[in-house]
Amino acid sequence: MRRALAVLAAVPLILFAAACGSENGATTAAAPSGGSSGVKVAGNVGAKPTVTFPSGKPATTSSYEVIQPGGGTGVKTGDRVIVNLTVYNWDGQGNAVQGSSYDTKAPETIAVNEQLPQVLQEGFTKIKHGGRLLAVLANDTVPAEQQATTPAEPTKVFVFDVVGTQPPPLKVATGKATDESIEGVKVDNPGGEKAPTLTTKTDEKAPKDLVVKTVIQGTGKKTEADQTLIVHYTGKIWGTDKQFDSSWERGQPAEFPLAQVIQGWQKGLAGVPIGSRVVLSIPPDLGYGSQEQQGIPANSTLVFVVDVLGAY
Repeated sequence: MRRALAVLAAVPLILFAAACGSENGATTAAAPSGGSSGVKVAGNVGAKPTVTFPSGKPATTSSYEVIQPGGGTGVKTGDRVIVNLTVYNWDGQGNAVQGSSYDTKAPETIAVNEQLPQVLQEGFTKIKHGGRLLAVLANDTVPAEQQATTPAEPTKVFVFDVVGTQPPPLKVATGKATDESIEGVKVDNPGGEKAPTLTTKTDEKAPKDLVVKTVIQGTGKKTEADQTLIVHYTGKIWGTDKQFDSSWERGQPAEFPLAQVIQGWQKGLAGVPIGSRVVLSIPPDLGYGSQEQQGIPANSTLVFVVDVLGAY
């Protein structure tokens, strides 16, 4: 699960939905402004750019160009870069701007990883903080098997100004343990980077309302409802101790837009300080309700222990 860029709903259709690192996506080497794509970028880094498009049909091959290399710390794979971005629909007609964080005054954070198109994975690693990257994303970023079933998107043109880098997420909850608990639920904290043990086998009646208790009190910034969270978690069903999911067992934290998960998580994890470990009891109406999910019976009360490791 990944956060859609807030500048424009169409952005993640190119950046994320079709961004599985297709081998069909072509990447050109870094070139000066107005290089292989013919797109020209004017203006200083730190201000909304002016973009000029060539006449004729839009490019059908994805590419990137380093407009300004920047003089700060280099960007590397795995970084979460903070950027100001401006995006255009290159349709060969109006080539209209679709949005800019310079207008919203809200820079975005992008994880430089395999979920980005290959052209962006490579392009970002060619610039440093204070740099400017031009990226043309055409439909060759869509895997061949999806091109037959996915309507073609207009070629997108992005101008990214790298502002900085988010600090890496924590590996485990850090802070002071509390005495808080949910009656009928037990959380054992083994210490170090080991996963906590969640026990939900109980004769206690499940709470009718959402219950959130802090097991370890983190000291980081509080999460916000519109952020993407990085968490470790285990989920079980109240009363049965049946586990249905665990990121700890997969060995990889989960990363998701908080606004796109079940309401119990939206309500329970917003405002939690980074570094905290919390336990949540989520009633059916804030979980999956009367709909049976894989491994989760209908009308189940869900219990999660969650380490909030990062947010952006």
